[in-house]
Amino acid sequence: MSSLATSLPATAVHPVDVRVEPALDGRNRLTTAFRLILAIPHLLIVGGPAASVLWWSSGVTADGRPRDGLVGGVLSAVAAVVAFIAWFAILFTGRFPEGLWTLVAFYMRWRVRASVYTTLLRDEYPPFGDGEYPAVLEIHRPDQPRNRLTVFFRLLLALPHLFVIWILGTAWAIVSMIAWFSILFTGRYPASLYEFSVGVLRWTTRVEAYLLLLHDDYPPFSLS
Repeated sequence: MSSLATSLPATAVHPVDVRVEPALDGRNRLTTAFRLILAIPHLLIVGGPAASVLWWSSGVTADGRPRDGLVGGVLSAVAAVVAFIAWFAILFTGRFPEGLWTLVAFYMRWRVRASVYTTLLRDEYPPFGDGEYPAVLEIHRPDQPRNRLTVFFRLLLALPHLFVIWILGTAWAIVSMIAWFSILFTGRYPASLYEFSVGVLRWTTRVEAYLLLLHDDYPPFSLS
């Protein structure tokens, strides 16, 4: 299944979509038990689930120092810097430089695959960079010129989503813990919890793409 950014099908309602091939039964108990350890190389590079969304909303401590931990990664920092540069580029030229857009989209695809693995949605180890994986992030490249007004107020516009994602992220962590025990004891990820987890991943990914200025469509308040 290709993970390259692509034009969205005519039936799609948003320029960013996440699709994960369901994996409910016959799960790998051994890799599940050590999932966080196995995921560390990816976490160091692209961060954990909702990495940049959480970074934008709470990425520094009260005294201005970056927070510790595996919330962000090296490419997360690069993507944030690129978005800062693109903010000025869009305001002055109406365009997100193509090479920089491609770099951020590359980071987003990698982060989605790493998040799918870390949160137990799949057992296959994700590739480093682009590669075949049973989880796909589709991003439709926006038409030019871009919407300067919404770009200028982008962080302010995203605040309602950041609040909701903070709540959903807590619920997602609890669901992932329940799924961890369920897989270890039964070899199965409960279907209702799986659907919720994929939905939260889709929501956070859309908000992250919006914050990183990859598109101008306001994310829906929806898990679907």
